[in-house]
Amino acid sequence: MTRRDLIVIGAGPAGMAAAAQAAGLGLTVTLLDEQQRPGGQIYRDVDRVAGKRGHILGADYTYGTTLTQAIPHPAITHVSGAVVWSIEKGHRVSYSRDGRGAQVTGDRIILATGALERPMPLPGWTLPGVMTAGAAQILLKQAGLLARRAVLVGSGPLLYLIAAQMIRAGTPPLALVETQTRYDLLRATRHLGGALSGWAYLAKGMKLLGEIRRARVPRYPGATDIAVEGREATQAITFHAAGRAHRIACDTVLQHHGVVPNTQAARSIGVTHRWSDMQQCFRPVLDEWGSTDVDGVLIAGDGAGIGGAKAAEIAGRIAALKVAEELAKMSRAERDSQAAPLHRALRRELAIRPFLDTAYPPFRGALAPADTTIICRCEEVSAGDIRGYAKLGCLGPNQTKAFGRAGMGPCQGRYCGLTVTALLAEAHGGTPDTTGYYRIRPPIKPVTLGELAAMDIEDEG
Repeated sequence: MTRRDLIVIGAGPAGMAAAAQAAGLGLTVTLLDEQQRPGGQIYRDVDRVAGKRGHILGADYTYGTTLTQAIPHPAITHVSGAVVWSIEKGHRVSYSRDGRGAQVTGDRIILATGALERPMPLPGWTLPGVMTAGAAQILLKQAGLLARRAVLVGSGPLLYLIAAQMIRAGTPPLALVETQTRYDLLRATRHLGGALSGWAYLAKGMKLLGEIRRARVPRYPGATDIAVEGREATQAITFHAAGRAHRIACDTVLQHHGVVPNTQAARSIGVTHRWSDMQQCFRPVLDEWGSTDVDGVLIAGDGAGIGGAKAAEIAGRIAALKVAEELAKMSRAERDSQAAPLHRALRRELAIRPFLDTAYPPFRGALAPADTTIICRCEEVSAGDIRGYAKLGCLGPNQTKAFGRAGMGPCQGRYCGLTVTALLAEAHGGTPDTTGYYRIRPPIKPVTLGELAAMDIEDEG
């Protein structure tokens, strides 16, 4: 069986940076990624697209080419199109590629699995024509397609970025329906010191808002009672804002109210997670190097807590230095010397996060949906169903599987897990930590019998 010094799972900014840093220090690296080309979500398909649509997507996107260019390296085996479905003791990773299973082992593993968009269950969100804002970005980056007659709904800087990109592409959104309030912004001022140290991000945000204002795209902050109307497909969005009821006819609704760490792989091997009140999600418990409480496993990037692409890149390099020191490729003094400026840079990158997380919180109406709202789309389980299970004695997410199959569909709870935890915690007067999360077992992604039968354990692809 093929063995490497380091296995990196995920080729976004953290994974690419970790692989390049480790290879430069003399480690052999296998980089596994589901996509056909490196970049992750933020830099998706950047090598192919930067020259075509870089003027639309912006300089922050095209920067990704500086990371992808480091991947072709004699010490890096980049396995694209690899769907990881199991991580076992001994750091053995099983994955599928081109209809065949394969395995690779390593002395260390860095999980760089990134983030997921937080689900936004609202009345009508399962209608055709409703998608996440991130999905709209994927269409733009990979296919050059843009949603027409679209309304952006939710909160957070990503809404402004996507709105600006749509404007540059000549298809501006009909409106921005924003859920953050003036009170949220007022509460965020207590983190103003960190925000000012991240002034470059504030400047970018103001520039995006200026583009939106010049394009005369209406904004409706403080929106509540949001619902999508339609019979067979999306026809309109309704909401209340500024003391008035509003209805905007549209064909597409793009939802976004933040991203959360993708914790499935880490949970499948027993990494401890704790609830973050600031980011309203579970995060793995790590030390300053990204090390977990599972021997030989580190986590870098947004899978460790939301910090953005630059923070993820820096964290990937820091984790690689830790691995290099543990595998005797450098001394502890050398590690610390090279890591010191990276740690300082990471602190600067993260300084603005408390301000942003407070100013743009998740929409309360989606964190505690109405009873009739579907929350588990795979198994069509509603919020009312979960509350009903709680009354019958269901205490945690794992029990909801027995009560009504919530979390047992193809996504394995990736998109309903946080909502199920929140609903049960509220019903029992507990906390997310005491309520818990789904117990994740392999396979963490679907795998076919054909892929298992065709598994080649001697060749990693």
